[in-house]
Amino acid sequence: MTTVRLGTGIGWRPEIADAVEAMPGVDWVEVVAENVCPGHLPESLLRLRERGVTVVPHGVSLGLGGAERPNEGRLTALAERATALGSPLVTEHIAFVRAGGPLTASPGIEAGHLLPVPRTREALDVLCENVRIAQDALPVPLAVENIAALFSWPGEEMTEGQFLYELADRTGVRLLIDVANLHTNHVNRGEDPAKALGELPVEAIAYVHVAGGFERDGVWHDSHAHPVPRPVLDILTDLASRVSPPGVLLERDENFPAPAELERELDAIRGAVEAGARARVVPAPELVPRPAAFEPVTEATRERLALAQTAVLSSLVAGTPVPEGFDRTRMRVQARALAAKRADVVGKVAPELPEILGDGYRPAFLAYAGTRPMTGGYRHDAMAFVEHLLHPGRLDDSRTRRALREWHRDRSGPRPRAHRPTVRLARATRRALLRR
Repeated sequence: MTTVRLGTGIGWRPEIADAVEAMPGVDWVEVVAENVCPGHLPESLLRLRERGVTVVPHGVSLGLGGAERPNEGRLTALAERATALGSPLVTEHIAFVRAGGPLTASPGIEAGHLLPVPRTREALDVLCENVRIAQDALPVPLAVENIAALFSWPGEEMTEGQFLYELADRTGVRLLIDVANLHTNHVNRGEDPAKALGELPVEAIAYVHVAGGFERDGVWHDSHAHPVPRPVLDILTDLASRVSPPGVLLERDENFPAPAELERELDAIRGAVEAGARARVVPAPELVPRPAAFEPVTEATRERLALAQTAVLSSLVAGTPVPEGFDRTRMRVQARALAAKRADVVGKVAPELPEILGDGYRPAFLAYAGTRPMTGGYRHDAMAFVEHLLHPGRLDDSRTRRALREWHRDRSGPRPRAHRPTVRLARATRRALLRR
């Protein structure tokens, strides 16, 4: 495997673009792939590229852990962004983000979030084939990220470290290790970060994510909106004591602090890596993927995984019963979190709706989301929500009904009416994707 040395970086976001450009010691940046258009790259990213700063696109919508094969259109889009940015690699997640569809003969539904895949042999077989399909379609190497999770699947056959080792060994894919997600899984699922690191093929690491979060009622929320806590930095030090990470990146998606505070966090990250390097004894060996002839995954295997993932996602977003063996309390927490995220993102994609509905926006949306799963993107969700509200008998206030009808009429035609600020909606949609 060829290792690209990246150094210390930060997630590029439009809200902190100027600060990132002026920040000393930033070797590279990562951008959410779905938030940039290859033909209209932000001027800030172009200036960074001209200075020699590496830009890595980080995808959030492929759903490589899902039962379906990766969508060709999404793979093409990710490849185009890698080419436009001159990136040495691209990254995605080990997660499923949608379910239903042809494999289950049921309507497709979207999570709007990254959800964990079962650590079973069958799920690993599907993931490996999906990763190989993605690798073949991309112009540069692929790295995949471990995710944070609120719940576990019953009947799992491997630990996270074993699962990731098998994945890297069988496919040669690089790993993006998120130490904040290891901390999240420690709090939420009782998984020991040190044990996970001990089982990982650390020599396959492409780079490392570091981020903040918060704990509430015994649940850790990976918010990307809070300072990096000491336990996360300690896990980073442990990782750096085992291998020299090619790159380390600070993620921050909202609630941005002053640039000086971001610089202090980057300094703390550098310090954690240096502390690990001082404790390192034996360099990690090079991982050599085993050459093997891959057996195609059967449709029956994909169908079993599809049915299981659809049952889980339906219980989270459509109010169907929780499948046998899952922690019902954790599933309720996850369901509330998904609904709250939908409400937040739709409110940003369509900021006029909270203005029109006032304090009634959030309870109305949560009531709607409780039994109506998202079947498309967030803009489609906003339209469906308004259509739901405009159904006879659901709105008593005639002024609110008129305003919503006007909003819907303006956006449901082939072209929005010229007097509306449609550019704001497009920009809000791109910003909202950062929360995925």
